Amino acid sequence: MEDLKTSETWRVFRIQSELVEGFETLNDLGPAVTIFGSARLSKNNIYYNDAVTLAKMLADDGFAIITGGGPGIMEGANRGAKKGKAHSVGLNIEIPMEQAPNKYQDVTLSFRYFFIRKLMFIKYAMAFIIFPGGFGTMDELFEALTLVQTNRIKSFPIVLYGSDYWKGLIDWMKNTLATEGTIGREDLALFSIVDKPEEVRFLINEHYRVFSELRPKGWNSKRRKTDNHNTGR
Repeated sequence: MEDLKTSETWRVFRIQSELVEGFETLNDLGPAVTIFGSARLSKNNIYYNDAVTLAKMLADDGFAIITGGGPGIMEGANRGAKKGKAHSVGLNIEIPMEQAPNKYQDVTLSFRYFFIRKLMFIKYAMAFIIFPGGFGTMDELFEALTLVQTNRIKSFPIVLYGSDYWKGLIDWMKNTLATEGTIGREDLALFSIVDKPEEVRFLINEHYRVFSELRPKGWNSKRRKTDNHNTGR
């Protein structure tokens, strides 16, 4: 029993160290967008290539790109960010399958705990772009929707990329969840559905424009500080 108590005590310190490292590394990142998606999609997949294109567009506009740091869509987004003019960030997770850090990151963090990693996604991104993915992608999508729905965080763009892929899920939300009253019809407006990188780019830049106008006078967004692109830890 004593060994168990000691183990749990040390776990607290490990959690604390991951929090501190995350906060210190990302605190000066500036405006950022997180791109989620499957680790299993290949470079030949259209969504992979769209992730590259979109990430470069947003990076050229001055937004850092944050991903889960793995292969597939995450690699595509980091790859696009490296082609652009902003930081390419990977928040990697230590799991025994699939996940290996991709080579297109200039800011890299590694987490043992999923909940700390998800905190960093939420805290440092001003928009979520959700490409096709599996359980992990769904987890991140529904956590963001829940936090906005319950007013734990302010509303921000949650963009589902690829209407064909998401159609079944959206139909289920409309025809089952909303019809049964387990969510409100207004909750269906918490996210957008798009099919082209240019559409996402417009949504993100418009949100950023409005967001900036609402900030106090003299607020420094740190945007477009792209001359230090390769100085991330």
